[in-house]
Amino acid sequence: MRFVCDGLSLSEAVTKTSKACAVRTTAPIMECVKVTAKGDEVIFLATDGELSIRKAIKAEVFEEGEVCVAGKLLSDFLGKLSGEEVTVRTGDRGMELCYREASSLLQTLPAEEFPEIGLEAGENYFVMKQGALKKVIAETAFCCAQDDSRPILKGCLFEFKEKLEVTALDGYRLALSSAELLAGNEERSIICPARTLTEIARMLTDDDKDITVYTRGGNLLVSVDGMTVVSRLYQGEFIRKESVVPPSFMTEVTLPRLELISSVERAAILIRGDKNNLITLEAGGDSVKIRSASDAGNVFESVVASVAGKDITISMNAKYLLDGLRALEEEECVLSFNSAVSPFILQNKEKKDSLYLILPVRNAQ
Repeated sequence: MRFVCDGLSLSEAVTKTSKACAVRTTAPIMECVKVTAKGDEVIFLATDGELSIRKAIKAEVFEEGEVCVAGKLLSDFLGKLSGEEVTVRTGDRGMELCYREASSLLQTLPAEEFPEIGLEAGENYFVMKQGALKKVIAETAFCCAQDDSRPILKGCLFEFKEKLEVTALDGYRLALSSAELLAGNEERSIICPARTLTEIARMLTDDDKDITVYTRGGNLLVSVDGMTVVSRLYQGEFIRKESVVPPSFMTEVTLPRLELISSVERAAILIRGDKNNLITLEAGGDSVKIRSASDAGNVFESVVASVAGKDITISMNAKYLLDGLRALEEEECVLSFNSAVSPFILQNKEKKDSLYLILPVRNAQ
């Protein structure tokens, strides 16, 4: 194999595909990017068994062929080049990279050892604006579980009704978001890994363009601008949001979102490292008071607010509150409560297409 291409394009392609390389594995081939030179392009492909990423770039191919090379190593190496033209060739010793007056050699593995990846579009699909898909991912994926105790919670539930409804939760908090669907068929719901959704969001660069997402046989496929993401979907019963979100509330608090964020950020500084990352809100009268305390000191601040209903004092994890507030977009937000031990929600004041639910900390002093 021998080809010449732009160094920046090469580096970008390897960086994107290497995100699908396995990190901890006993099979070295799963840590590799498969490089295929054919026709007038070079194709890069990586997989960890759940997520697969393929990227094609234009190149001047002098000798066709394919080989596997450690993805993270190649990505890091190319990232240190200045973007000049790079000649890549393979031989018995491995992959040689020639740039300026220098050359470097990387060890390779046979392409035959790389697993087969299905890259055909499925028969089921849905279509929406890229900007809308990016928005629902940004508003939900951060609420997915990070550990493997309940694997299904590491994904977002996509439900296809009159519109797309997306749900994510990790046992302590829940995020809901919805967006318009332009077209679709058959599929009622899927559960997509949050990691896959994050990679898809990075692909979406034109908010006004349509994006088609295909599903088949427990897999999902998305293609944009020469890049394809294929992912295994999670199977099983997802927690029903109707059983988690309260139908009504005793207290509603409306206040400036950015002011509340700033106050909570300051309160959170003194409780870094604490197990519950605990802050307390006191809503009543015409304000919300924010309190935190630790061995390092204490914070007591007040934000002007409109409080409708009963006064309430409630404690929660500061990070969960900040994550939800930052995912909202309007100048004013609404916090709705029932009691100090009941889940509460955050929403934009006007646009109600997203919602964040947080469990309070019950053992607050």
